[in-house]
Amino acid sequence: MTPLLSDVSVNGETISAESIAAEAQNHPAPKSKPGLAWMAAARALAVRTLLLQEARRRGLPPDPQEIAAGQIETEDEALVRQVLDEALDPPPPPPTEDELRTAYRDRPERWRGPTLYEAAHILLPVRPDDPQGLIRAEAEAEAMLAELRHSPRAFDALAREHSACSSRTAGGRLGQLVSGDTVPEFEAAMDAMGEGSIAERPVRSRYGLHIIRLDARAEGAVLPFEAVEPRIREMLEKAAWAKAARDFVADLAAQAEVKGITLKAA
Repeated sequence: MTPLLSDVSVNGETISAESIAAEAQNHPAPKSKPGLAWMAAARALAVRTLLLQEARRRGLPPDPQEIAAGQIETEDEALVRQVLDEALDPPPPPPTEDELRTAYRDRPERWRGPTLYEAAHILLPVRPDDPQGLIRAEAEAEAMLAELRHSPRAFDALAREHSACSSRTAGGRLGQLVSGDTVPEFEAAMDAMGEGSIAERPVRSRYGLHIIRLDARAEGAVLPFEAVEPRIREMLEKAAWAKAARDFVADLAAQAEVKGITLKAA
């Protein structure tokens, strides 16, 4: 990726344009506006540099921890965590009972039980690193969708003939699903569909392209406050910690000499 901007400097420490370009791949943006990903990457690396500088100023020795089975933090990741832990000690106060109940009342739909779905799909497999395969699969999916617009009842036969999923033997029927049973892209598509409809466009996931038919959907009822109180408490605690962390970074940025990027939106 060609750098869109120059190097960035944080208190005299240079972040190269090449490093920012590499980081930009981790920041989604519309293809027509690659500069947005570049700017987001530059801000992320500048904030990381500020935190590492602060960790060094405080004399913190890196203490990497295991964050998943067999996955250990890098020294830089450990220092970022440690400096935030130290800066936010004591942590923000826990939410009050009133705050918990207000969060519950303000967004009751957030605290529903799992949604139930009955759906069917036709899976056209595509490897992530196969752009030509994707083009062929898209053309095949569009041809099937055109046929289904004229004859929705053809779904069963098309699934049996073309789907790469084991559900093809049942005409693509997946049985009863609950929230979280499928990949996020698949579930988001089902949430946006009307019952008895076929998605107008193929849905892409890490498995390939899906032609989806939603047969039925039943939203879960709003759960009682007592059942979701631990989840609400965790949500508010994380939000308070994130705000405190942002405020800490903003203070560091206000005292820093940053060139090549603005951190006001970091």
